Amino acid sequence: MRPLTETQVRAAIRNADAEEIADIGMPHDFILTDWDYLDFLAWRDPESSRRGIVIVEHKGEPMGIVLRATDPARVRSGMCNICHTLQPGNQVALLTARRGGAKGRRGDSAGTYICADLSCHENVRLAHPLAPNEVRAPGQADARLDGARHRMEAFVARVLSED
Repeated sequence: MRPLTETQVRAAIRNADAEEIADIGMPHDFILTDWDYLDFLAWRDPESSRRGIVIVEHKGEPMGIVLRATDPARVRSGMCNICHTLQPGNQVALLTARRGGAKGRRGDSAGTYICADLSCHENVRLAHPLAPNEVRAPGQADARLDGARHRMEAFVARVLSED
């Protein structure tokens, strides 16, 4: 992901009004962000525990959305729809976002189950444990990274679509 300033991050958010965007708290370590490492920028707002923000690159331009989190599930386990990582149930939450355009003004939203701390870009980099006779296939990590990035971009596009 290409480096962005705080102003560029705020300008990329497309499903919130100016007042809500101004209220968003940036990550405490934003200035130290390793942009070469990120497939997308995602964080939980330190100012509001139920708000999350995701910024992706789409056709070379940053696009972002504001998410609202429900309480994490109380089930034994759950799978994140972005990184496809199986997590304890309290670490996966339904995050919803107000749709873009006229649909958003009518109150429509879209949601999916995502890692509650929005750490999907880190979770896909963790290696799965191997069975005793299993060998890790070359390129497996790259496929997981590409898949998570593609799924996050598709979710943001679905939120912002006018259809």
